[in-house]
Amino acid sequence: MDFIIQASQFLLSLSLLIILHEFGHFIPAKLFNTKVEKFYLFFDPYFSLFKKKIGETEYGIGWLPLGGYVKISGMVDESMDTEQLKEEPKPWEFRSKPAWQRLIIMIGGVTVNVILAILIYMGMMMYYGEDYLPIDSIKNGLMVDDNGKAIGLKNGDLVIAVDGNKIERFTEIPKEILLSEESIEIIRDGKQMSLPVLDEHKKIILDNQTPIVGLRFPYIVGGFSDTSVAKDAGMMVGDSVISLNGKSLNYFDQYLDAIPTYAGDTIMLQAYRGPDLMSFTMVVPDAGKIGVAPGGPSPAYYYPIEKKTYGFFAAIPAGINKANNVLKDYIRQFRLIFNPETEAYKQVGGFIAIGSQFDTSWNWERFWSFTAFLSIMLAFLNILPIPALDGGHVVFVLWEMVSGRKPSDKVLEYAQMVGFFILLALIVLANGNDILGLFK
Repeated sequence: MDFIIQASQFLLSLSLLIILHEFGHFIPAKLFNTKVEKFYLFFDPYFSLFKKKIGETEYGIGWLPLGGYVKISGMVDESMDTEQLKEEPKPWEFRSKPAWQRLIIMIGGVTVNVILAILIYMGMMMYYGEDYLPIDSIKNGLMVDDNGKAIGLKNGDLVIAVDGNKIERFTEIPKEILLSEESIEIIRDGKQMSLPVLDEHKKIILDNQTPIVGLRFPYIVGGFSDTSVAKDAGMMVGDSVISLNGKSLNYFDQYLDAIPTYAGDTIMLQAYRGPDLMSFTMVVPDAGKIGVAPGGPSPAYYYPIEKKTYGFFAAIPAGINKANNVLKDYIRQFRLIFNPETEAYKQVGGFIAIGSQFDTSWNWERFWSFTAFLSIMLAFLNILPIPALDGGHVVFVLWEMVSGRKPSDKVLEYAQMVGFFILLALIVLANGNDILGLFK
């Protein structure tokens, strides 16, 4: 059932993005009196699931969900239908139109993707607002997992800036560390210091896919392992631990760091059970664990979450700014893929990876947020100067506008073929990573 819900959200999101992207090409083509032969959601090699001709255009749904297309007369595109190019150009064909009109037609899809993302973010700002935890509200540092420690962080550190840019919100920290170019600035034991971020650090983060840092929270007993020495000592679920061997410790991570250092030795924990302060003595096993799982409220319960709401006019610049920041972050992530030291290319995902980003329950806020991100991602990828993508066509049109020389149909045909094989290789890489991930 979880898979069906995720797949349904993915299919709806993908269909929405494809249809609107293709309308971005379709509308200016019609405005410039260019004949559009086909408008398809998904590809239709050999057959289509549905088709209906209205006017001069056949509208349909293909069976291969790798994208969609509009087939514009007189244009070398993914259909590789070059027969009409052997004839003399007709006035209604793409190749007969002025370069500036062809340019507008080609950038129409990307333009719609960007506008769609902005509109979605604007709507979300107005309807949901923004919930966030300001860094300034975190007074005693953060909890750091093993991967965070491997890159030099310690429990209690507070990350305040990356590459000299101040961190405003707690949720920005993992992303900014991963995309850092130089260093992170932290506060440790009341002193500000800098830690370098190396390629091997980014590889650690990518390989383990953990958030690196979390919010600190009190040590409230949530459960026990089968071999728990703490349970044998009399501790119960709900006990609130406050000290180790007489030393007051406020956070769960402090016990995680301290208890293993007493492996083989006897320790005493003090904890409140309701109003009563109780003591528990136990021998820490050689493995350094006493078999207690944390419980109590979510860590966010202990921190002042702020909510920012937007009216219509305030949501306009907020939506534009959000889309701009998402695009800049995606470009930074894209650059990371081409750094072989980080092995980020292994994290490139296909349909399984993308689909898994949707919730296993129908969550409209998550749906719209991820759809807006996908719209930005598709806009950026489509404008790359790769033949067969919109950006590849744009390059040839711009060359024509600058040089005054139009590339031959044969050049465009060969470029389309090269671009097709590049895209095929990327699809194989992304979905191959998905398949390999199923066996890890």
